[in-house]
Amino acid sequence: MNFALYIAKRYLISKKSHNIINIISGISVAGITIGTMALIVVLSVFNGFESLIVSLFDAYNPDLLITVKKGKTFRLEDIYADSLKKIPGVIYLTEVVEDNALMKYESRQYIVNLKGVSEDYKYMTHLDSMLIDGSFLLKKGDLDFAVIGAGVAYHLGYYLGDRIDPIDVYVPSRTGKIGMNFDRSFNNKKIHPSGIISLHQEFDVKYVLVPIGFARELFEYTDEVTAVELGLAEEVKIPEIRKKVMNIIGEEFNVKNRFQQQELLYKIMKSEKWAIYLILTFILIVAAFNVIGSLTMLIIDKKKDVAVLYSMGASNQLIRKIFLTEGVMISVIGAILGLFIGGMICLLQQNLGLIKLGDDSGAFIIEAYPVKMKLLDFLYVFITVFMIGVAAAYYPVRRISKKYLHQRLQ
Repeated sequence: MNFALYIAKRYLISKKSHNIINIISGISVAGITIGTMALIVVLSVFNGFESLIVSLFDAYNPDLLITVKKGKTFRLEDIYADSLKKIPGVIYLTEVVEDNALMKYESRQYIVNLKGVSEDYKYMTHLDSMLIDGSFLLKKGDLDFAVIGAGVAYHLGYYLGDRIDPIDVYVPSRTGKIGMNFDRSFNNKKIHPSGIISLHQEFDVKYVLVPIGFARELFEYTDEVTAVELGLAEEVKIPEIRKKVMNIIGEEFNVKNRFQQQELLYKIMKSEKWAIYLILTFILIVAAFNVIGSLTMLIIDKKKDVAVLYSMGASNQLIRKIFLTEGVMISVIGAILGLFIGGMICLLQQNLGLIKLGDDSGAFIIEAYPVKMKLLDFLYVFITVFMIGVAAAYYPVRRISKKYLHQRLQ
């Protein structure tokens, strides 16, 4: 066994001449343990919220979104849609016509994003699982239906029990002149909602889904689209498919993956996670001051042992290594205990949902705090605690010099 490690282990577990040193050593281990546990628990909870938010957006955002760089609309032949459908891994190609519209129900009015989609949109997304009322039905025979966000329904005062009065949809006419005649200035169509969706606030208060034929007629389009959404197979590599799509359609179009569609949101979540990591790391640094105090008092307590070891031929480097090893052992023991306890807390929260988000009123999408543990988080936390421990141990140990040893021999 390594001599420095052997002596350091003896010093760690043996009884000191002053009981206060044992107490401070225990406090040092406890401080590192609690700090490490808090760090891994908070990071895991943050991962859980991040995964939840991403899953909510992924239920709506397509794997790839194609839009034109200049202008507003384009045609399928402009992007060689038939060639895109033949790319291995492309399952769905959904046409989209989207623009602002005014919806009026009885005396209430509200501006929405009216999104017309083709028939395979329902199968490409998972929005049907987000229904809180009704069904995900956009077309039945010759009848058109709408699926509206919960926020839109709230602002219009609409509920699915009202099957008599439809909702009026108005958009500015592209061909008519704006004047005193309202009918010539705006296009108007009526539609009955078939379902209400609650996904997230940004979607709920803005979006209304309708058949693409309904949207084209309202916006006075023929075969134009404002975007094309691609749904891919699960096993494919999205960057490779995106590159193939870009090679086919050319530089006149944007092709965005899910990250790029919500780039700001993802960047904010990442920066928040690192900010939390740094804040909790500072707390660990404060806890590491206990290690400095513990080692300082241990060095004073073992001054006779240090002098004896030096007189027997031990080098200054070896003696420093003994106390440095003990400081690192305190940090490592605290880190391992903290990671274990933190991991157990996360497992209990995952399986039992012990800590709830709120009451049982159903105001939240989930009942308990979400938790998702990542192996890299455990590795990063351990490395961080180890480095803090080494830095904390080095400060008192570097003060052990030959002059100090000679003074202890006299």
